[in-house]
Amino acid sequence: MRHPRRFRLPLVAAVVALVIGAAGCASSPSPSPSPSASASAGPTPTPIPTPEPTPRFTNEPDPTLSGLIPDAVGAATVDKPDPTEYGLTPGDIGQAAYGALGLRFQSLVIAFIREPRLSLYAMRVNGPPVRTEDLEPYLATAGRYVGIAGLERDPWALSAVGDHWVWVRPSDSATLVGTKVYTWADGQYVFLMIGVDDAQNQALLALLPGEAPPAPSPEPSPTGGSPEATALPSPS
Repeated sequence: MRHPRRFRLPLVAAVVALVIGAAGCASSPSPSPSPSASASAGPTPTPIPTPEPTPRFTNEPDPTLSGLIPDAVGAATVDKPDPTEYGLTPGDIGQAAYGALGLRFQSLVIAFIREPRLSLYAMRVNGPPVRTEDLEPYLATAGRYVGIAGLERDPWALSAVGDHWVWVRPSDSATLVGTKVYTWADGQYVFLMIGVDDAQNQALLALLPGEAPPAPSPEPSPTGGSPEATALPSPS
């Protein structure tokens, strides 16, 4: 007697082979990118940092800067010694008194009046123009540099002195009575001045370059309208 189930074996084997072949086709890997596409994506370039300024510890004569300082204030002679006579450099005063801004100082001229005593430091600044308000972070150390004992910011005031916009600081216990300190900027120049006679201080200040004070804000009209507005006649 024959067994019918024997004739089904080839058919089962064929079905299994078909299923395995279909599974193999479904799991085949996707093609890899072409060499030209991968070669076009190069490494990201590393940005080069901008070099920071370094303090200048040489002080060559600067006739233009020296020429800004008058030879006399009233009857008082202004002495302007040669840079070789005092040995200070732009880097010395820059680091001690003006911090990061002082790194840009390129030349230094020192001038003084013997009686009544006054000392002036004039610096040429490399790079972008400097405004007087930019000096605020360095007020304490600038005052300390010329002998002011306190390091407080509070005593300094931003003021209009004549046609100059300047920082002013009064004397303290470490200075003579009447001493005032001024510091201000004008584009490529920064000035630091200390003197015991404020009339003389202001006279020299007026002869030096400086930033003009900001224009005052216009006063509002009492009626709230435009000051230029005028009443039109009513039609007759």
